[in-house]
Amino acid sequence: MKNFELFIATKNAGKIREIEKLLEDLPITLRNAGEFDEIIEPDETGETFAENAILKAKYYAEKTEMWSLADDSGLEVESLEWQPGVFSARYGGAEATNEEKIARLLNELKQTDDKNRQARFVCSMAIADNSGEVQFLTHGICEGKIASHPKGNNGFGYDPIFVPEGFFETFGELSGEIKQQISHRSRAIEKIIEFLHSFSTP
Repeated sequence: MKNFELFIATKNAGKIREIEKLLEDLPITLRNAGEFDEIIEPDETGETFAENAILKAKYYAEKTEMWSLADDSGLEVESLEWQPGVFSARYGGAEATNEEKIARLLNELKQTDDKNRQARFVCSMAIADNSGEVQFLTHGICEGKIASHPKGNNGFGYDPIFVPEGFFETFGELSGEIKQQISHRSRAIEKIIEFLHSFSTP
C-alpha cells in the first residue's frame, strides 16, 4: 500500500473524521471531497444504501481518478416502517438541520403507540478503483433504540437519540472510542481494512 491514496467520497465532516480515525493505522494517504470544491456532489438516487454507496464510489473515482471509498448510511426505525432509511440525510428537506430532523422523527414516533422504539443504524461501503469499477462492497449494522429526547453533544446526525444495544447512553453521550468499536460504520470498515490489506500481500 506504499504511496496509495484513497479518496473518502463525502463532504460530511463528521463522516470524514470517523473514517479517518478508523483507517489511521493503515499506511495510506487519505483525501476527501472537501478538498475538491469544484466537484459537485452527485444526486443519491439509489433505493438502497448499497446502491447509493456504489453510485458515489464510482462517481468520485471517475472525477478524481483515485481509488474511492464511499459510504451511505442512515437510521431505520421499526415502527416507522424502517424510515427514514436512505432519506436520513434529507429527512425534512435537504436544508433541514440535524435538530429539525430529530424533532420530526420524534414527533412521528409519537404518532405511533410510542412503545416500539427499536431502531438500527445501517451502513453500506463501496470501494471503486481509479477507473470507476467497484472492487468491494460491504455492510455494517448497529442495533438499538430511540431515546425519548436528544441527549449528548458527541457525534453527529441522529447520534443524540440513538441508544445502541447493550448501553443506556446515546451515541451523543458515549465517547468516540466506544462508538468506534460498536458503530455501524466501524463494523463495515473492519471489512474494508481487510480488503485494503490485500494490497500489501504478495
